[in-house]
This record gives sequence, structure tokens and C-alpha cells, in this order.
Amino acid sequence: MQMDRRGFLKAAAWAGGVAGVLAQPGCRAFAGFPERKGKSMVGFHAAPLEKVRIGILGVGNRGSAAVPRLAGLPGVEITALCDVYEDRVAKQVKVLSEQGKSAPECYSGSKDEWRRVCESANVDLIYICTPWLWHTPMAVYAMQCGKHAVTEVPAAMTIEQCWQLVDTAEATQRHCMSLENCCYGYNEMLALMLCRKGVLGELVHGEAGYLHDQRASNLNEEASGSNQGQWRLEWAKQHTGNPYPTHGLGPVCQYMDINRGDRFEALTSMSTAQFGLSLAAAAKFGKGSEQAKTVYKLGDMNTTLIRTYRGKTIMVQYDTSSPRPYSRLNTISGTKGILTDYPLRVALDPKADEWMSEQELEALKAKYVHPLWDKNGEAAKKAGGHGGMDFLMDLRLCHCLRKGLPLDISVYDSALWSSVVELSERSVLRGGAPVAVPDFTRGGWKTADPLGIVTV
Repeated sequence: MQMDRRGFLKAAAWAGGVAGVLAQPGCRAFAGFPERKGKSMVGFHAAPLEKVRIGILGVGNRGSAAVPRLAGLPGVEITALCDVYEDRVAKQVKVLSEQGKSAPECYSGSKDEWRRVCESANVDLIYICTPWLWHTPMAVYAMQCGKHAVTEVPAAMTIEQCWQLVDTAEATQRHCMSLENCCYGYNEMLALMLCRKGVLGELVHGEAGYLHDQRASNLNEEASGSNQGQWRLEWAKQHTGNPYPTHGLGPVCQYMDINRGDRFEALTSMSTAQFGLSLAAAAKFGKGSEQAKTVYKLGDMNTTLIRTYRGKTIMVQYDTSSPRPYSRLNTISGTKGILTDYPLRVALDPKADEWMSEQELEALKAKYVHPLWDKNGEAAKKAGGHGGMDFLMDLRLCHCLRKGLPLDISVYDSALWSSVVELSERSVLRGGAPVAVPDFTRGGWKTADPLGIVTV
């Protein structure tokens, strides 16, 4: 990646600053882990909730889809809605009314109204669907108010925020979960079944990604007047690395028992230069336009390679600026075979040198369909939400809260998966140098039980 002298000196100074930070004893971000101020959340069981009363923060794009989906679940009531824009809240109140549901408490008009939702005695769970930078502050305050918190991804954008989530969950003994819907996709749960049943043998390597052409949406100036704004584009101006790692990474971590028998040890990351956004801006607004002249730090393709304590590797990629079909990669390779997605293919010993035929693959899918999809697949497809994965995520979440069961995605998972945002940027700015990954479980991964084959 080419860099002028000023840019090189700036990056070198930044890298030197990182080295200084690493040398400081007790650094929260990198030197071991800070002293625990509460109780471990490994295998945490909260008190069962007879009814899950939900307050939703943000009812724009993702939040508006969550309202009718959550309202239709058994034992669930939406008791509060919050958004900066009053008309968005009013629209969702109408949706609930059409479903025959009680009117929720409504909060709007101020950027601080979300705090009142967290403070409400009529809410058990705060469901966060706001822009990235709000996720951690909202989740932390929700837990401090005695509420469980779930948040859209990433759950945090910095290592410090990751520790804030962990420390607060441990101190308050409240759940904090990333709403990583891709962990509940049909193919992802099929892969999880193959891993749990030993079909792929000892797992060796995984590949994850978020490859999604978002040039048009990122340059959509009509969005600048909404509460979404162009915050993704603003991030691209200021940061490099991988700002959105969890969609592909979450499922692979579950396959490989990360935080439950293994842990990330270190990662290295490299990015290409930036091409796609500038070209798209020039095509849309003209080569001489301000938009085309904007400098973006985020490279088109970021590739991060993670090594685990037990000698496994995971590749994570991110690219939202190139013309290409959507893919999360979703690959898991073991000593007996491999599953890879987009399109879905499986190869197993003793015929691992060729992919299964369509007929063989359908037979495999029928044999190893995950119980969540087998039991609730039709309802999930009917409810929608990324092919049904959103429905299954919410169904399982609320089931666990009502039964007092550990959540499938813990606060440690939420922190670890999100930590790649900052760690990848640090590595890129240091020329791809390895960066140590904090152990957010503080050693709890050594005795934690693997995620089982769950159902409702």
C-alpha cells in the first residue's frame, strides 16, 4: 500500500505510541486482563422471567423490522419504544396496535431519551438497534439500570469498550449479547451440527467474511437527514481495518469452541488501498466533486488472520466497496472434510477430492438439520428477517430469558468478536504486525462448556 512521507511518519508515530502502550504494566487493552470486579459470566443463569418486557432503542431500519417480529413471540411484550424521530415511534405503535398488542411507553425528541427507557421499571430487556457508536454506552447503562442488554453488531468499536461490556456484565450480573443473527442461519447451523457430530473431524481452519457491495447505500445522500445519517461513511474516512467482523466470524467461533475450550491468541491484518468508493463517487457526482475528492482511510479489502491457543486459524475478510456477489464465506475445514458456503458445498473422506453431488448434499442436510430449524423452520421463513435467522435468534433469546438458561452468545463472545475492529486497525497501521488478543474470559475459556445443540 503506497503512502506519502507524511502519511508514513504519522503511521510510524502511531505504531510507536502503540509500543509504548504495550510496555505499560496493567494496560487494560493488551497486558493480560484487568482484575475482575464482579462474578464470572461463564455459564451464567439469570432468574427466569415469566414475561420478557422489551424496550427497543432505535426503530429505523433494523429496529422497525424487530418490532413485529418480537411482538409475535410467546411470553414477550414490547413495553417501550424509543427513537430520536417521533414519527418512527408512532409508526411502530400503529404496527403493534394492528397486531392487537398493548400500546408501549413512547420516547422521542431527544438524544438522551433512551436513558429513560433503561430506567423504566416496566422493562426487563433493552434491545439496541442504533448506529455503531451508541451500542456500548447504551448496553452499559442498561445493565447498570438492572436490565439485560442485547445489541446490534458490533457490540463495541474499541478494546476499552469491550472491557466496559465485560466489566459491567460481571458487576451487575446481567446478560449482554450481540444480536448476531448469522449464527442462526440455516447453513451456519447445519455446519454447527456437522462439527458437533464429528463429521468434519478435528477442526483446523475457518474462513469468515462480510463481502457486500454497499457503494450505492454508502453514497446515498438522502440518508444524511435520518438518524442513520452516513455514519458508516464517516467511519471509513477516519479508520482502516475491519469495522464489521462479526457476521462471518460469530458462527465460525461457535464451530471452533472459541471462548469454550479455545481462545484467540493473536492476529495479523492487512488492507488494500481504497479504490471503490472514490470511483463510485466520481461516477455519481463527477470527478471534480467534493465527494470524489474525499479521502477514505478504509481499504477496499481487509484480510485478518487469527491464530488460536490450540493452533487453529481463522481468516476474516471485509469488503463493501467492490462489485461482487454477497458472501460471508462460512468455511470450516477439519481432518475429515470441509463445508464451504456461497454456494453451499461439502466434501468428506473418503471422497474429499470432490464436492458432494446435489443429491448427496440434500441427504446430508436432511440428516443433520439443526433442531431449531427442524422444529421452527416454517415459522421462521414465514416471519422473515434475513430468511428466518432473525426470528430464530429472537425466539431462542427470549426462550433462554424465560427459562433462566445461559444465552448462546455471551458477553465474552460479544466482546471478543467485536475486538477485531480495533485490533485489525492496529495491525494494519503497523504494517501487518501481529497483535495480541485479550482474554476477556480471564481464563474462563479453559473450563467453559461448548455450545450444545440447542432448541426451544
